[in-house]
Amino acid sequence: MKLTLDKTAEVLRGAQRIVLTAHVNPDGDAIGSSLGLMHILREMGKEVSVIIDDDIPSIFSILPGIENIQKTHENMQEVPADLLVVLDTALDRIGKVQEFVKAPVLNIDHHITNKEDKVRVYVDAKRAATCEIVYELAKELEIPFTRDSALCIYTGIATDSGFFRYSNTTPFTMRAAAELMEYEVMPNYVSEAMELKSYEVVQGMAKALSTMNVFHDGKAAGLFLNDELSASIESTEGFIDMIRVIEGVDVAVLLKCKAENVCRVSMRSKRTDVSSIAMSFGGGGHIKAAGCTLEMPFEQAKKTIIEAIDQALGQQG
Repeated sequence: MKLTLDKTAEVLRGAQRIVLTAHVNPDGDAIGSSLGLMHILREMGKEVSVIIDDDIPSIFSILPGIENIQKTHENMQEVPADLLVVLDTALDRIGKVQEFVKAPVLNIDHHITNKEDKVRVYVDAKRAATCEIVYELAKELEIPFTRDSALCIYTGIATDSGFFRYSNTTPFTMRAAAELMEYEVMPNYVSEAMELKSYEVVQGMAKALSTMNVFHDGKAAGLFLNDELSASIESTEGFIDMIRVIEGVDVAVLLKCKAENVCRVSMRSKRTDVSSIAMSFGGGGHIKAAGCTLEMPFEQAKKTIIEAIDQALGQQG
């Protein structure tokens, strides 16, 4: 059931024990919206926990409350809750969280590919980040920002807009970011933290670049990290940006092994609708930024995604 913003706020008001979650392979918006909403709801006196079925990249350690994020595990007990809030994704990308949280679901997202219709859902594809929706919810709930909530929300907005460089950046994006800066949020503090990489990760970047494959007459480029290489790299955050900027490249893709016969795909584009490619494999995202998971061996996954991108680019003539 589709909700309006005010009805979404009403659902949050009506719950006391709330669990927040986001998609696997969490990025700045997934983590920022989860922690930002956690701070807002705790200001309202709610009992709030955050559970994400994946590891949290160390670059997000600057975010207040990061230590509150739990990861699912085999011995985890069912978590009592009145409401499970799924942020920045549809339900099919939250991993095992629903096995441990049997509460009614509220889905809050900004991805145009989110077609969820079995739960209460609020989707606003005009927003550059789910954190922009969390920003609006704070206003609707009449909860003042604190430095903690502002820093988390700002980080999600900044990272999902490419630090205000991507085409999804709107006047609303800039106004929201400017207001959040009034709460002692320093843009350089966030950007420097997000850019920080360990020596090992920089070495991994060099190894990843050695796998680069340019195809479709130079209109597409990919990094393809097999199981051994994926296991040796702590984080691939920002890797796709290294090839997205190649002159002539429209579509950039990063393929990496997550587990045996499980490969994750991230795509960025300048013109091509990569969300349609992702959706064909059960994924989603935005027209110019999308991802999916391919449950197949690495070489098969590499061949499959290259063929899909070739087909999409070919249809453009």
